[in-house]
Amino acid sequence: MNLMKDRFLLIIFACVVLAAPLIFAPTGAAYPDLLQRFAIYGIFAIGFNILFGLTGYLSFGHAAFLGVGSYSAVWMFKLLSMNIVPALLLSIVVAGVFSLLIGYVSLRRSGIYFSILTLALAQMSYNLAYSVLTPLTNGETGLQLRLDDARVLDAAGDAGSLPSTNFFGLEMKEVFWNPTVFGYDLQFNWGYYVCAILLIASFWISIRIFRSPFGLMLRAVKTNQTRLNYTGISSRPYTLAAFVISGMFAGLAGGLLASMDPLAGAERMQWTVGGEVVLMVVLGGMGTLIGPILGAVFIKYFENIFSKINDGVLHGWFAIMPEWLDNAMVVIISPFVGKGWHLTLGALFMLVVIFLPGGLVDGAKRIGRVITGANRRAAKVGIE
Repeated sequence: MNLMKDRFLLIIFACVVLAAPLIFAPTGAAYPDLLQRFAIYGIFAIGFNILFGLTGYLSFGHAAFLGVGSYSAVWMFKLLSMNIVPALLLSIVVAGVFSLLIGYVSLRRSGIYFSILTLALAQMSYNLAYSVLTPLTNGETGLQLRLDDARVLDAAGDAGSLPSTNFFGLEMKEVFWNPTVFGYDLQFNWGYYVCAILLIASFWISIRIFRSPFGLMLRAVKTNQTRLNYTGISSRPYTLAAFVISGMFAGLAGGLLASMDPLAGAERMQWTVGGEVVLMVVLGGMGTLIGPILGAVFIKYFENIFSKINDGVLHGWFAIMPEWLDNAMVVIISPFVGKGWHLTLGALFMLVVIFLPGGLVDGAKRIGRVITGANRRAAKVGIE
């Protein structure tokens, strides 16, 4: 039964992801850059959920793996080729090795001590990238492409200008189809569909892990690690494996960020980025399959749409009102949009934590139960 449900969920998810340019068009979020971020941070959140959602280990340091993945990808673009495949493979491998080292140290502790250790190690990584390892990271300026980069495999085709990242010739920035549907100007972009396919693959891997004996052991760690250890089973190999898998997902997301925009900076390794993925998972639904992706889309939508609503836009909304009421509404609402969008996000996050501790997925389930219950009652009345 679970197998059929999982297949159905995967098919529905794949259809929604592939049709995202059409689905998000009415919301104003259908432009390629934002859709790419939805997919990339969805992958980031899926990986984090494997650690946090299944084992209960709260890491504040996953931004380090995101940053390492970005740096690895850009170095591959500089040294070998602008094809994103070698760059993504290197990002996953380097992030996996780095997460193995961090996890080996951090997992000696649990609870809040583990969280603090991951935060400290991530901040150390950020400071190393920002100042100490400048020959590798280019410090605060960030690692960028240059015309004199080696690019061993395709430097001959540069023609005096910086090349674009590509997937065997398909340029990531290229819009291959630009139809108008229902009055909306859609942009179907190669970069988004590369991210979309990897998001679907990541979601499938997540389902397999959740339903596997390995996933069952991770749930046992979260439920009662002490009791598990008393049975003679060491939980550390399982938690370390979950940490490394989660780090590799973060490395893939970092590599994709660099593939869509070949630039890597230390800001991707800051603790705020690590905190953001925690918000994504908690907001969407910790330990659920689809929840982390919903949380990623929700937060990135707020960041990119609500943050652009300024006083001019608000005055346009309330232009039909009397001037005094127009100005009053702008004064009331403006602190919660534009630069103050974090206030709205914070308020919504508080409401979700208080009233929907299971996140957005929990809210959807409650609504579904209400609708189902109403239908059943209506059917019973009809029968009687």
